[in-house]
Amino acid sequence: MPLTFDDLVLRARSLSRGGRRAILGIAGSPGAGKSTLAERLVRELNRTGDPWVAHVPMDGFHLADAELERLGRRDRKGAPDTFDAAGYAALLRRLRDGPGDDVVYAPGFERVLEQPLAGAIPVPPTARLVITEGNYLLLNTGAWPRIRPLLDEVWFCELPEPERVRRLVARHERFGKTHEDAVAWVERSDQRNAELVAATGDRADLVVPESALPRVST
Repeated sequence: MPLTFDDLVLRARSLSRGGRRAILGIAGSPGAGKSTLAERLVRELNRTGDPWVAHVPMDGFHLADAELERLGRRDRKGAPDTFDAAGYAALLRRLRDGPGDDVVYAPGFERVLEQPLAGAIPVPPTARLVITEGNYLLLNTGAWPRIRPLLDEVWFCELPEPERVRRLVARHERFGKTHEDAVAWVERSDQRNAELVAATGDRADLVVPESALPRVST
């Protein structure tokens, strides 16, 4: 039987046991549907009763454009070394050590501005499952290897390449790029990152096929 979204809901629900906080990671190449899957899981799991699942994206750890300019990496925004991977690992460790009595604030990412926003996402003490998603959860270079040991499971979203690229171009257009600029950015920057991420898929606990991914309207 092919994997379904309902199967994913049951598997995610089972990660939280014995009152401790669990962290589920969702990895995949740009445009593969990671954020959509995470948001849908949070919505479904929180549908009844008090919210007990939180969503903390990796994208909040993008370096600001001013810092990328200083480092000479602005034209490679989205590459592994344009994120604060060590800071991301530190936050995940703090979340994993919880829940305590305090709200933990995580940074978000404003896609219109294309900038991180400090303290944008509250994770309450009642959150027993945190879902985090991003491209590089399974990368084994730089500070990224610190991430995997902090995650109970990592799922890898696998989308056919033509559909993934189509979604990615449409996303760039939705946030202000012309079609030509969107295609150029995908071919020059996103595709290089996608190939790097695709090579990490065999390290995942579960590969999520297109049949189990929520539909995306673009």
